[in-house]
Amino acid sequence: MSWYKIMDSKWSSSVILIYALFLVCFSANYVACDSNPSATLTVNALSQYGRKIPETLFGVFFEEINNAGTGGLWAELVNNRGFEQGGQDTPSDFSPWGVIGNSTVLSAGTDRSSLFKRNPVALRMDVNCDGNECPSSGVGVYNPGFWGMNIEDGKTYKLTLYVKSSDSFNISVSLTTSDGLMKLASTNIIASSASVVSDWTKVQVELVASGSTDNGRLQLTTKKKGTIWLDQVSLMPADTYKGHGFRKDLFAMVADLKPAFIRFPGGCYIEGDRLWNAFRWSASVGPWEERPGHYGDVWNYWTDDGLGYYELLQLAEDLGAAPVWVISNGISHKYSVDPSEISFWVQDALNSIEFARGDKTTTWGKLRAQMGHPDPFSLNHMAIGNEDCSKPHYRANYMKFYKAIRSKYPDIKLITDCDLTDGPIDHPADLSDYHVYTTAADMFKRKDVFNNVSRTGPKAFVSEYAVWKQDGGKGTFLASLGEAGFLIGLEKNSDIVSLASYAPLFVNTNNQGWNPDAIVFNSSHVYGSPSYWMQHFFINSNGAILSPTSMKPDMPATIAASAIIYNNTDDKTSYLRIKIVNFGSDTVNLKINVTGLQYSINARDSSKTIMTSDQLMDENSFSNPTKVVPVTSVLTDANTQMDVKIIPHSITSYDLALGDPISDPDLNKRPIN
Repeated sequence: MSWYKIMDSKWSSSVILIYALFLVCFSANYVACDSNPSATLTVNALSQYGRKIPETLFGVFFEEINNAGTGGLWAELVNNRGFEQGGQDTPSDFSPWGVIGNSTVLSAGTDRSSLFKRNPVALRMDVNCDGNECPSSGVGVYNPGFWGMNIEDGKTYKLTLYVKSSDSFNISVSLTTSDGLMKLASTNIIASSASVVSDWTKVQVELVASGSTDNGRLQLTTKKKGTIWLDQVSLMPADTYKGHGFRKDLFAMVADLKPAFIRFPGGCYIEGDRLWNAFRWSASVGPWEERPGHYGDVWNYWTDDGLGYYELLQLAEDLGAAPVWVISNGISHKYSVDPSEISFWVQDALNSIEFARGDKTTTWGKLRAQMGHPDPFSLNHMAIGNEDCSKPHYRANYMKFYKAIRSKYPDIKLITDCDLTDGPIDHPADLSDYHVYTTAADMFKRKDVFNNVSRTGPKAFVSEYAVWKQDGGKGTFLASLGEAGFLIGLEKNSDIVSLASYAPLFVNTNNQGWNPDAIVFNSSHVYGSPSYWMQHFFINSNGAILSPTSMKPDMPATIAASAIIYNNTDDKTSYLRIKIVNFGSDTVNLKINVTGLQYSINARDSSKTIMTSDQLMDENSFSNPTKVVPVTSVLTDANTQMDVKIIPHSITSYDLALGDPISDPDLNKRPIN
């Protein structure tokens, strides 16, 4: 054979080899031809190996922090409506109310002339001008609300106030722009004689806006000489959720998470830095005008308690979520009540249960009925304190609460502040509270934190979790990645973990006392952080069936995966959802192998959802609220065996729509409809 023929033969063989390798690479989606790690994820979908996830696993935690309720979810537009914010010693500061007119024509200040005993402060205005002597726009006061009132064209606003006067009056009530120069709605309150208003009189009017602003204010002005007192000035949008007082757009953001429970009202809010500033539930119920309000000295702002215990129970009911009521146990950040003096606190806790659950013939059940809810609320979970396990007297006080509540209400699940991951709990409890705020990498690693916890004794309640500080920013994509891995671990350990909620839920962007937060809002707009959208991957997990998963070779340290079978109540279809979090910087070539599935797969209704971003520190904002959100596409090649690429830094779910039952569940491949 000649040299030429030998070379030609070698060249031909090389071409054939290269072409063969190309075909192998192409048919395997390039898995064999790149340097990315490869693995096989096996899902065992046989029903006998599945385990039901608790119906309560994923919920929300509402705390009065960052003006979450006051100036937020609670739709009241007037800030300091009862003039109590400056304290009950008068004269006092009545900000953020402002005065219209100089000191020559108007003197305004507080005194203790209120009709209401528990909040005695009212505003007094001495008008020293009359008619044309007054400025053309009149003199009086204005309230800017919580960093501006959102007034919308065509919307109705309900004004309630209490007024008395030394003489007849004509008060102009207006909704205006922030400078007061443009009126968006206006009406007049007229008293024809002093006898009509010599005593406190309740006045209610409606204002219909003929323009819009997200930085409006309420004005009360007059051009008639005399003395006028004002108190309990409230302005509410007419279109709150079900008329229950909740701002619709913020309520919808929470409802979209489909929470199984809502923990409230704190958090540190229920403790107080000092005990006298702790949240007192009994002062937050009854007619709103009679609620004294209080200063929350942990998060450093005043709340009039319009969003009180009753409203929070109503919120839970409106969400279809089980209330988890956190009570004050006589322990603040700086003081602990001695066990010998705790009995009144215990009785207060029992009274709170009676308010929620008692028959309307009981003392507190009767008050609830008078407030508009004759039937009892559901209340089956109570936490005794917040983050108090290591504080003086906690265990001794806890046992007094535990025995009293368990004796009278044995069905209520009681939650201790002590953490079962620190070791066995040394006192009786149904649930153990677990809080974690940490880095993204550590949060991801904590997916395994409950793997080796004892399965006897109390269950775990992960009531507060979040990535924070540098990794968290004001809500980063990186934070959501770490948290998603953690939640997959909670799903897999849901035989011991019964409830879990992110914290905090809300932040008014004008008072960011804590970052990051799930839902960010101002007077007119709202958006979800990446951590908010991350939770959407888990909204169908409550009550679903967890299918075992395994990975070969062993699961990389940067991968977390789980599989559930759930029923979608919206389209009445069952799905197998496979969730995979890639916390690492490498693409992972993954072969998904589903065994034992007892149903065919309907590819036309199957989908893939992925959340990722160009930069780990990307955040959503008012200007770009959907920068980091899940994106869903049709999964046309859905099957029990799929070769997929899990891109770096991503949260991915494959939702395989289940079709007709099949006769041989041991087959690996299923027919596609």
